[in-house]
Amino acid sequence: MSASKHIQTILNGTIQSLKSVIPLSMDIKSPSLMEQPFEQKEMGVLIGIIGDIKGRIIIDSTSNCFSQIGATMFGMPLEGEMLESFTGELGNMVAGNLCTSVAANEVEIDITPPTVIVGTTRLFGFQHAFKLPVQIAEVGDLTIILTIDE
Repeated sequence: MSASKHIQTILNGTIQSLKSVIPLSMDIKSPSLMEQPFEQKEMGVLIGIIGDIKGRIIIDSTSNCFSQIGATMFGMPLEGEMLESFTGELGNMVAGNLCTSVAANEVEIDITPPTVIVGTTRLFGFQHAFKLPVQIAEVGDLTIILTIDE
């Protein structure tokens, strides 16, 4: 399977995973190519991908957006260390679900433990990146970044 087919499978699997993990109405925009560096403004989670394709998935948003997603899923607003822990676990759930989804399309990947990033950050060192904007109704915007290493 070609690298472009793997990337398309991962992007489609990410969309499917978001819809199954986050129990809210969302509008997922078309993916676009992105240039270095990626600039995170407030909060995000990074998960490494290894296997048939190597790279990273970054889920970027605001602490308020992550808190509201957590409140919807667990019935209470999250803040501080609980919010940071939830953000990492949300990334883990999305990426784990992605592994299962793409396996059905004969793409084998595994994931690394999540790394929660808080504060302004600039990420360099990837060859290709795709940006997938997501608007979650009454919650806010998430941006999914898929970086590809060759």
